[in-house]
Amino acid sequence: MSAANHVSSETDEPFVEAFGGWQERSILVVDDEPGMRSFLQRTLVSRCSRVETAESAEEASVLLGQRPFDLIILDNSLPGKSGVAWLQEMRELGLHNDVVLITAFADLETAICALRAGAADFLLKPFRINQILSAIGRCFDRTHLRRENFILRRELDCHVDLAGIDGLVGNSAALQPIHDAIKRLAAVPSTVLITGESGTGKEIAARAMHYLSKRSKNNFVPVNCGAVAPEIIESELFGHVKGAFSGAASSREGLFFYAQGGTLFLDEVGELPLAMQVKLLRVLEEKKIRPVGAEREIPVDVRVIAATNRNVEEAVAQGRLREDLYYRLNVVQVHMPSLRERIEDIPALASNFVRQLSQQLGVPPQELDSALLASMSSYSWPGNVRELRNLIERWLILGSIPNVGFGSKPAPVLSGSDVTLDAIEKQHILKILTEAGGNKTEAARRLDIARKTLERKCTAWGI
Repeated sequence: MSAANHVSSETDEPFVEAFGGWQERSILVVDDEPGMRSFLQRTLVSRCSRVETAESAEEASVLLGQRPFDLIILDNSLPGKSGVAWLQEMRELGLHNDVVLITAFADLETAICALRAGAADFLLKPFRINQILSAIGRCFDRTHLRRENFILRRELDCHVDLAGIDGLVGNSAALQPIHDAIKRLAAVPSTVLITGESGTGKEIAARAMHYLSKRSKNNFVPVNCGAVAPEIIESELFGHVKGAFSGAASSREGLFFYAQGGTLFLDEVGELPLAMQVKLLRVLEEKKIRPVGAEREIPVDVRVIAATNRNVEEAVAQGRLREDLYYRLNVVQVHMPSLRERIEDIPALASNFVRQLSQQLGVPPQELDSALLASMSSYSWPGNVRELRNLIERWLILGSIPNVGFGSKPAPVLSGSDVTLDAIEKQHILKILTEAGGNKTEAARRLDIARKTLERKCTAWGI
């Protein structure tokens, strides 16, 4: 039967293109009828970035293994096996693509099987042009909103404020090369390794590279590799299929899925387990991921930017960071200067934080006098810009500068035979936590204890 018998040009309703546009979307059409493949390709090629066709499930499997697709339009009547049966197999292998199933012979049982197999929509031939376009639009909308909601939920736990063209406040000599590097790196897809002490703005620099790039229409997905338990990090990054491990009651997409077409920021990449470093290296080289429990690899289009506060050469020498992964990540390295190296930026940074935080906290902004700025400029700032931001926030809330090493007397050192070991331990831990700018991961590293141990103690102390 020809495509003309399956498609009508009549319209019942105006068609509205998917939220965010289709210009960056790709579609795979799987149908054994040449006329239908040709029709759908002609209809969609002017709307999408890429439209490819396959006449069998086997050919479609090959294409899905070569490059990513945002959507599959799948005919149920294929040679060899039905579209529903093939879709069920693909889902079990870890394929998460949205699928619109089309068929000329449909009943309630087929529709139920299609939805159970994971089809996002179901169309009965003959269908109108507007019907297939609307079905595609709904799929694109759902995917966009699902990824956007995921990112927004993560952003609620993040305190990253971008200011200026690249988010980095200040024009010191130490910062100028960073401004220049961000502009250059935003224009290329290369992997970048950002180094520097904790709190120097590594994530802000990574976000700037994303938002100034062509990938800005898609998501920036940050993950702190040191904050994810080693036993779940692979599933967190790559996703998993149903039944892959105890508790995997359903399939789940990983962070690479949510970063599709955008940027994945791997903060503290040196904290990844060595076995996971091997798998990450393979992903970077082959641009494919394998969900946990899946039998096939899935192509991805994701730019990776990594960061670490460790001395990377030392980490490689000590065997904590694989040398081959280091060289693969270190295509271009950007080293973020400490706040001690850009003291002249403190007035601009402090003013920026006062403006941002006073609005967020709903408190009136305070005036930064010259004496206070002078005190700030003489402080060593072990926690860098993050410590400065936290100080400004506490200042706006309390109305005075807490004891952080300047502007007041130092805290008394506990001594004497009546002082308990627990009190000395608490003072030392809080001192290191303050020096780390409140970063528990960094404080735990300096104390050589597990982050969970530090969190348990802080909870017990009401911190």
